[in-house]
Amino acid sequence: MAYLELRDIHKSYYLGKEEFPVLKGIDLDFELGEFVSILGESGGGKSTLMNIIGGLDREFEGSVTIDGQLLDHKQEKQLDEYRRGTIGYIYQSYNLISHLTVLENVMVSLEMTSLSQAEKVKHATSLLERVGLAEQIKKHPNQLSGGQKQRVAIARALASDPQIIIADEPTGALDSENTADVLRILDEIAAEGRLVIAVTHSQEVADHGTRIVHLADGQIDDDRHLREAYNVPEHDNRMTDRPLPASASYRNAYKHLTFSFWRNSLIMLGTAIGLFAVMLFSGLGNGVKAYINDQVNSLANPTAIAVMRYQDEDSGGNPTAAAGGTGADLDKTTISNKQLQQIKNVKGAKKVVPGYQISGMKAKLNNEDYTLTSVQTWSALLKKNVVKAGHIPGKNEIVVDKKTVAKKFNTKNWQSVVGKTMTVTWVTVKDDGQTPVTITKNLKISGVVDAGQAGAQNVVNYKTVRDAYKAAGASTNAALATVSVKNADAVKPFQKRIAKLKGDDNKRLYSAVTVGSILDTINTIVTLATDVLAAIAAISLIVSALMIIVTMFMSVSERTKEIGILRALGESKKDIRRLFTSESLLIGLSSFVLSVIFAYGIGAILNAALYKIAKFDMIQISFGNVVTTLVLALIISFLAALLPARRAAKLNPIDALAAD
Repeated sequence: MAYLELRDIHKSYYLGKEEFPVLKGIDLDFELGEFVSILGESGGGKSTLMNIIGGLDREFEGSVTIDGQLLDHKQEKQLDEYRRGTIGYIYQSYNLISHLTVLENVMVSLEMTSLSQAEKVKHATSLLERVGLAEQIKKHPNQLSGGQKQRVAIARALASDPQIIIADEPTGALDSENTADVLRILDEIAAEGRLVIAVTHSQEVADHGTRIVHLADGQIDDDRHLREAYNVPEHDNRMTDRPLPASASYRNAYKHLTFSFWRNSLIMLGTAIGLFAVMLFSGLGNGVKAYINDQVNSLANPTAIAVMRYQDEDSGGNPTAAAGGTGADLDKTTISNKQLQQIKNVKGAKKVVPGYQISGMKAKLNNEDYTLTSVQTWSALLKKNVVKAGHIPGKNEIVVDKKTVAKKFNTKNWQSVVGKTMTVTWVTVKDDGQTPVTITKNLKISGVVDAGQAGAQNVVNYKTVRDAYKAAGASTNAALATVSVKNADAVKPFQKRIAKLKGDDNKRLYSAVTVGSILDTINTIVTLATDVLAAIAAISLIVSALMIIVTMFMSVSERTKEIGILRALGESKKDIRRLFTSESLLIGLSSFVLSVIFAYGIGAILNAALYKIAKFDMIQISFGNVVTTLVLALIISFLAALLPARRAAKLNPIDALAAD
């Protein structure tokens, strides 16, 4: 049984419905150790026959048997394995990959073997030494002569240790000296026990083989042996082939990316700008929220909770009525001592302090009238650092607001208000909840409060207000209770527990307000605004994705011949898809790195400028923002590569090899 058998091979091309037969029933047997020349004029079917033998052409009738195994040309995976492990190609036009060095061109085949990286380099180098190119291994194909290129092609064909070498017009573009060298090398290859099949239209070239098969008009009209075939070695120590590993696709993609770096750099820059904008706006949102948190938390204690009586829309009640209004149901708007104890018993409450809030308090200072729109008793809700001059209020003392009182008293020397005596007046109700009573007290100004963005605040001592109510016969029930909890994590659980407390009428008793509640609302608004800005910035990423798609389609078009070469060497459609997807992902990764550099660099510049205004770093790019941007970059680049990569994988290897 012959090593390679062709039986009844028929092949036709069609133009519309018109059939043009190319091969008309070819029967051939080939043995290892032969150097067979397929001789014939152009158009006689020589290249078509070679494509069928090489596993590139799948559309034909007949059978191909290799070493006793019938090849199923309908099974693409089987043909990929066949080309990878059995076939080596040498082309008239060399078909070297331009962006790879001489050594790397030879190593392309070795990527589909089980050799280690060091063994691949050693083996490829030895093959190049064999063909006389030891000094050229670092050069690119465009730096070589025609003869040198063909030698590289021969070394590449031998790299994976194939049993069959197919040489398509291997000397067609060479001078006589290089032709003689190439034919000598092909003869040596056959002498090693391989089957060499050379397609040629030159009788002189054909005479160098061991056998000539003449093909004319799609049929064999002569098959003669010139000399005996070479002996085949008894021991077969051929290297083991394997599917192309993903790492090889990544390396090839990286090499092409760096080879075309300046063109690709424009794509990277455009994509990086879009990613940078998304990251910057996200960092700005983080900074604004952090700034607001810092400002609010610097004024108020985040572990303190203000508990008031719950008021539904129909109650008409006012939780501050006991301290500043009339006509209210005190039982529904104030907190009694019994209820204070009930609040103390709620799990998580460390300390409970009653307090008052007074609205519409009138004041007179140095015969000038003031309106204290908001007055509250000192509690754990406030931090001592809100007092910018003087000290917190003691009995019969008040701390006044900087903007609405102290600066009105003296614009330049507002601290001078400390120590002055202020007469305050407000209206409350007696114990019956109906009879109004006016309270007037002289209070010493012990300090000045600056609540910043929180608004105007004036603060008095709890005992001062309670004693005033007691003396006037008014209700001393608290308007609110300030509850201190262990830490910030305990705030929300306490709020949930306090909200579950109900009275005898099965109605909710209390509501709880914290700094966190206010911050949550503010942060939600800031987050929404930030997301909108980031979304607007992300529109530019659509343009970036289109740029990558165009670049990938251009790359497929430019590398069509390379795709054919890789398929001929045994790479699968999956390998081709991965090659172009990998390159796009590398563009995405590079864009991401650039965007991070831009974001942190420009962010630092903006922070330096804004710090002079706000005394705070307003751009705060978190690790989460960086990871999100990375994921976004990979998704965009991957999706952008899908269509070009699919197109590349679907190219017919024969058509791809014929591309200019």
